[in-house]
Formats: sequence, C-alpha cells, structure tokens
Amino acid sequence: MVLHSDTNEHQSHVPAKKVLIVDDSRVIRMWLRTVLASDRRLEVVGEASDAVEARDYIRANPADVITLDIEMPGMSGLEFLTRLMRARPMPVVMLSSLTSKGSDAAVQALSRGAIDCILKPTDGYDLDLSRDICERVYQAACTRPASLKRGEATEKPADAPMMQRASALGQPCRRGSLILIGASTGGVSALEAVLPKLDPDGAPVVIVQHMPGNFLESFSQRLDRQLPQNVKLAEEGVPLRRGDVILAPGIGKHTEVVRRMDGWQCRFVANDPAALHCPSVDTLFLSAVSEAKKVSVAILTGLGKDGAQGMLKLAEAGATTFGQDEETSVVYGMPRVAFGLGAVQHQLPIHKIGEALRESKNASARTARRTTKVPLQ
Repeated sequence: MVLHSDTNEHQSHVPAKKVLIVDDSRVIRMWLRTVLASDRRLEVVGEASDAVEARDYIRANPADVITLDIEMPGMSGLEFLTRLMRARPMPVVMLSSLTSKGSDAAVQALSRGAIDCILKPTDGYDLDLSRDICERVYQAACTRPASLKRGEATEKPADAPMMQRASALGQPCRRGSLILIGASTGGVSALEAVLPKLDPDGAPVVIVQHMPGNFLESFSQRLDRQLPQNVKLAEEGVPLRRGDVILAPGIGKHTEVVRRMDGWQCRFVANDPAALHCPSVDTLFLSAVSEAKKVSVAILTGLGKDGAQGMLKLAEAGATTFGQDEETSVVYGMPRVAFGLGAVQHQLPIHKIGEALRESKNASARTARRTTKVPLQ
C-alpha cells in the first residue's frame, strides 16, 4: 500500500531523505521498509542485521537517518549508538519493545543522543501508525546531528549513589509558586539539562513529556536517581510539595493542576478527541491560567504545536514564559509556534533555561515578601 499525502505532493521535488534500517529481524526490516516506502520524502538505501554491518555501511555510504533496534545480538543497539555518537554523530531513531527492559534502554538511548524512539508493532499493519512513523523518521532526518556531550554529560554509572536529598523536600509550597514544562522530541536530554539547575527545594515542577507510558515510568525513575528532587509520576489529589518534580503519566487521560487551600494538586481528566496528544501540554498549561501570576512556564524542543496556545493564555494572564531557541532544539517545532504567537517572553538556549526558571521563582518570592503587609504596632 502506498500512502500519498498533501505534504508528499508538495515536497515531491525535494530529494528524499536516505534511511538505513538496522535490525536483526528480517521480518521487522521488511515491515519497516514497506512503511517507509509509503512516504515519498523517504528512501530506504540500505539494511543491516547487526552493528558491524551497520558500521561498514555508514563508512562507505551516505545516510540521513538510521533506524536502530535496541536489542540485537553481539553489540546492542544502545552500545552501537554510544559509539556512533562519539565517532560520527548523526540522527538515529530507535526501535523498542514495550517491555520494562526495552523502556529503560529506550530512555537511555534518548539521553545519549537518539532523536526519537518508536515502538515495534504488536497488532499488525496500521495506517495511522505508519503515517506517524514516517513523519517521525522524516523529522529526525531533518535535524542536526545530536550533540555528543549532551548525552554523555547526564549519563551516570549504573551503581552511582543516589544524590543527597534537599532538606526541605516534602514541605508545603505556601506561596503557591509553580513551574510547568512541556516537551516532546528531544525532550529527554533537554529536561536532563534543565532540571538539575532548578532549586532542589523550590517550587514544584509539573511536566508533560510526549512518550509512551512505560517510557515515562522509566524516565521518572531515571530522573529520581539523578536528581536531588523527588521525581515521580503524577497522582490525583496528592498535594505538590517543595522539591517535587512530577511527570504526567501516559494513562489515556490528561493531567491538569488545580489550586487548593493546601497548595497545588494534580488531577486527571478524560481525553479530548480534539487534543493533539495525550497527555497534552496545552491541557496542562490552560489549567493554570487562573493562577498565572504564580506560574513560570517553559516549552522545550518538540515536533508540532502542542503547548503554544496554552502558553499564550498563561502569558496574557501574567505568567513568566520561556522557550528553547532554535539552535539548541532537536526539533524547533513547539517552541517555534509558541514564539510565533508571541507567547514566549524569553527565548534561551537550553543550558540557560533552568537557571532562568529558578531566578524567576526567586524573583516572585522576593516580590511577595516586599508586598506583604506588616501589621500596625
């Protein structure tokens, strides 16, 4: 079956992006070749059944993007990715299973420089899935090679001790400050650059990161090992405390925030068919508009436009907003749309966003102290 889209028609004159498929399964290679051949923007120029064949092909032939299986005999996909990023950085899209082991490896791959990760099929051929895979492989092929140091800087030995927890973790956030972050493609390494620079006992942070539910669970566990903050998936009705870093779970519902007497809480709402993603960045952002003056918000690298409208409403209501710049974005999609709408007040490289978010909350706290009325003596 050949799929023709308006995008394909308009871009038929543009040279197709060259794809190398690396997978030890002949069945998967055939399936993926069929899927990618349905998009005129993509051309499968080679296949490899293991890391050695892939290495030899890359040395002799040009490719714009690689699809790489995580679990292969001999050298694993994760090990090959690490070596590739050292020797010849280029866009890589990982293929993963939904097993716990596969999810952990996928998150490691995204941290080490992979652009994206797609799931191996479990229910046969699906038209929507095929279109999604083609779009993500094409977008990956259009990115600049991933930065080597970005992935290595955040990678830690498996036996690294847990970081010292901040003394104020678990204390109520009485002033009501809150940080909201939205990210998609490239978001794993972006968040690993931002979160360590936030105040470890500061305002709670709630994040929507587009990825499958199992990946989100693995990612939250990874961050919890790396950071002094308390990192976990959102739980409905549980008060958010200082030092909390909360990820919206992939449970088929959206995550919102709501202000209660004892502080902020998360709540889950039914998926809106009109939403671009679930969980949705826009849904999270819009839920905080009534308390916007207490909120700092950042939109990071990602494909599409999720979060742009929500950030605009927050900015108009008094929130402080930040967007990742084009130079450091893996995919300058979500930040670009938000910036174009006028929703981004401060556009910064990724290595400056964490400090800027931290300072914005410190400034809010100083303002709150200055404006607090002192009782007459």
